[in-house]
Amino acid sequence: MTADVAKPETLKQKAIHEGEQFAAIALYLAFFFCAVVAYSSILLNEFHVSYFKYGTAIINALVIAKVILIGEYAHLGRRHENKPLLQSALYKAVMFTILVFAFHVLEELIRALIHHQPFVSALHAIRLDELVSRCIIVFCTFVPLFAFRELMRVMGEDEFRRLFFHARNDQPSAPVSEA
Repeated sequence: MTADVAKPETLKQKAIHEGEQFAAIALYLAFFFCAVVAYSSILLNEFHVSYFKYGTAIINALVIAKVILIGEYAHLGRRHENKPLLQSALYKAVMFTILVFAFHVLEELIRALIHHQPFVSALHAIRLDELVSRCIIVFCTFVPLFAFRELMRVMGEDEFRRLFFHARNDQPSAPVSEA
């Protein structure tokens, strides 16, 4: 930061920034979740793929993107931000995967409450093998996500965006002549 005092963000600027973050995370997750749906459909020889599965994948991406923003707002994973970026990214991937797991269990409990079912039956209805496999996929998706987010945090958003999304005006170096 320069010697100038940073101007506080207005509520509108904060909302726009959070909306951009939400959209970026949701698009990233939707890409991977839809790829998993396509892959599982091919593996299961389901050539009559229902678009409902893709819709569910996109909704899951939106929900998990919001869970990530809530976790970041609660400073989840900040404990290791002074460590090497890889360690910090892996730690955050683990912590946010656990958070997604907890939200899924909470979602099932709320669903049981809405349908007037006992909590025990809701917990029993959760397929642990399916939940664990989803958490593995979520973790594998989170590792590069948090690696890039950690890189963006260290570099600064403007520099990160400039480096990744804008053309560089670097002059190519002169070819090295072999003697």
